[in-house]
Amino acid sequence: MTENKGGPLAELSAAGVAIWLDDLDRGRLRTGGLEALMHDKHVVGVTTNPTIFAKALEHGDEYDEQTRDLASRKVSIDEAVRSITTYDVRWAADVLRPAYDASNGADGRVSIEVDPRLARDTKNTVAEAKALWWLVDRENAFIKIPATLEGLPAITEALAAGISINVTLIFSLERYDAVAEAFLTGMEKAKENGHDLSKIESVASFFVSRVDTEVDKRLDKIGSDEAKALRGSAAIANARLAYQHYEKAFGSDRWKALAAAAGAPPAASALGVDRREGPSFPGHPLCGRTGGSRRRQHDARGDPGRDRGPRRDQG
Repeated sequence: MTENKGGPLAELSAAGVAIWLDDLDRGRLRTGGLEALMHDKHVVGVTTNPTIFAKALEHGDEYDEQTRDLASRKVSIDEAVRSITTYDVRWAADVLRPAYDASNGADGRVSIEVDPRLARDTKNTVAEAKALWWLVDRENAFIKIPATLEGLPAITEALAAGISINVTLIFSLERYDAVAEAFLTGMEKAKENGHDLSKIESVASFFVSRVDTEVDKRLDKIGSDEAKALRGSAAIANARLAYQHYEKAFGSDRWKALAAAAGAPPAASALGVDRREGPSFPGHPLCGRTGGSRRRQHDARGDPGRDRGPRRDQG
């Protein structure tokens, strides 16, 4: 790897912020763009979702050969989507593997989301999570599961199966507490099932942009200087409150027992910050990471030949 360049992202990285790319396509992989972002923009993680892949498929010809082959085999649309997306995520996981190894698993992760149509279906969410985990077949992958009521038991069962999870669609402190409970229960089940806890990580993320977008619209209608001063602050305030809930869950005896079982000191607990989705808790203390907090932020974009500045995404 070449030496990382300076600039604002270098300063963030030095301060303990893990820069994640909220975007992925095969062109970026084939041309070495993702690897360049690792070297030049301090990117140490990637997250994806169906919308990101849909946009990637709409442009260029990078997927033409694979889609023709899938069509010739008369593969269903759902299976074709799995084949295409897991191929890219597997490739990205390989590119990011040096970051994963260098950080003892704290960084170098790539997320792929279960089919959003299963958000209210616990059984099939679990089955889909297992299928994606098997298809990607990389220990530095994350399977993204929404924090719906039906998603909570799916999170627990996926973790119990040894699958690393990225929990998405959290909007309230109450749901964050429920996700923390699902995580702890899942890790306890994983221990009972004989899984290596040091290989399992979880990130649970608050949405920032969607909350702020809605609040900002309402503040605009008020029109006062005081209202304008509050723009962009509501979701961040909610996220700060989440930190208190995080400390409660991960200062508990349950967490300390899990950390001890993995051979990691309880003090290794870290809080993530995701610009697009807000503060989050990674389960990575189980991987033995020590010293300071590590915060994730999804806002690094662009590579050589792409003029794409930081922005807030909508999930």
